[in-house]
Amino acid sequence: MGDASILEPTTPAPSASSTLPPSMSAFGASAAGSRTTPPSGPADPYRYQVGFGNYFSSEAVPDALPPAGRNVPQKCPYDLYSEQLNGTPFVSYRDTLQHVWMYRIRPAVAHSRPGKLAAEAQNTDMEACFSKQNPNVEFTPVTYEWGPLAYPAEDEQVTFIQGLKTIGGSGDPTTKEGLAMHMYSCNASMGRQAFCNNDGDFLILPQVGRLDIQTELGRLMVRPGELCVIQAGLRWKISLPDGPSRGYVHEVFGSHFELPDLGVIGSNGLAHPRDFAYPVASFDMEVAPWEVVYKLTGEYYGYTQRHTPFDVVAWHGSYVPFKYDMELFVPLACAAKEQCDPTIYTVLHAKSKTPKVSLSEFAVYTAKHITALDTYRPPYYHRNMSTEMLGMIYGEYHGSVRDVQAGCLSCENSYMPHGDAYKAWQEATTAKLEPQLVGEGALSFMLHINNHFSLTKFALERNPTIKHIPGYEGDFWDDLQGHFMDHLDTINAKLQSAGLPLLGQGPA
Repeated sequence: MGDASILEPTTPAPSASSTLPPSMSAFGASAAGSRTTPPSGPADPYRYQVGFGNYFSSEAVPDALPPAGRNVPQKCPYDLYSEQLNGTPFVSYRDTLQHVWMYRIRPAVAHSRPGKLAAEAQNTDMEACFSKQNPNVEFTPVTYEWGPLAYPAEDEQVTFIQGLKTIGGSGDPTTKEGLAMHMYSCNASMGRQAFCNNDGDFLILPQVGRLDIQTELGRLMVRPGELCVIQAGLRWKISLPDGPSRGYVHEVFGSHFELPDLGVIGSNGLAHPRDFAYPVASFDMEVAPWEVVYKLTGEYYGYTQRHTPFDVVAWHGSYVPFKYDMELFVPLACAAKEQCDPTIYTVLHAKSKTPKVSLSEFAVYTAKHITALDTYRPPYYHRNMSTEMLGMIYGEYHGSVRDVQAGCLSCENSYMPHGDAYKAWQEATTAKLEPQLVGEGALSFMLHINNHFSLTKFALERNPTIKHIPGYEGDFWDDLQGHFMDHLDTINAKLQSAGLPLLGQGPA
């Protein structure tokens, strides 16, 4: 990992909520025991540590970490408080254990008594329990598509956590097994308000507008085309440097996102571990009233404290938020014949409690060459035990019963048949096949959800952008032909020569 080094501090882009002069806050860009990337320019002024699943160390002030071999010395450097956050049970296999030690100005316990937020402060479009007993969700075999969420009205101030809308999910965070899919639309930075999700991990996908995310362990600037994962139990806030923003959030309960095993692929391909970026230590020294909002079983609770929650001067551990540029994904699509399963586009997955079965698989579709000959190239007609959810970050998707635009989201439910439109089938089965580059200028993602998926009342009734996909309204497939019938003469001749009954003249 290299020797410890202290780099020059990088001042972040000012957030809309910042009221302190620079002299009253410190923003570190130093990493002890790991390499950091330089700032990539005005679009992202922050430094990062790299490498998926690494055990990182980072300090914003020289020698703020305890001496090697010590986590809780009798007295921490600079009289900091030591605090550990565990993201997995104490007794876990080493390859699954995730935790972080923080050295902060004040411990997180210094706050008022938590309480449930008032009804007007709750997010009524948020759900976390997805069972038949919840009247706010419904299991349905119907396929749906939703357009981009509208931005809040100019006279409304809607933050990221207020603008979350749950589309659906499965399971329940109280059982530590399940997931949810949300969309968001917001127009206001969070100011002196932090958020903590006690239900699960968030995978955040901005579709319009960058998200300036301040976490206890450092800052990330996440642009459309990048994903960000923030684990359960960490406190964070979002500012909007580009104004109104919208996008997607995928949440998993009781599990964490991992890189898939490569198996016969070997050492390289898909998402490279080196391309995942983690924050460096960064802290504020503000003494002012703050509110911290918790999400627990889909409801919002909160407490106040008299100082910033972002006062971690140094830390070391593996339970750290990260981001990934999806345009760096290495697709493995070139073949002489046949199609591979869409799982070859998996970036991250979360394991279920069933051995060797994923709870969720997150796949990304970038530009790729298609070379397969004598092969039906579009998605073939299929039925999956997994529910498929498709979203577009930018560009468009055509050629199916769907015409998916940027910001849309579609849902194909478990075991239900789906595939391309009849016209697309006709074109694909008669076209001259030559190598082609597909997906240029487009970035989309797909979730394979390996449980029955329920939809919320918001998704089914209150979302004004809902669109019933053609083909499930009764007449879309009426012109589809069974071309097998065009070959009856040839087939009967072969049957006759084999001494078998002819079609149309008895049981086939």
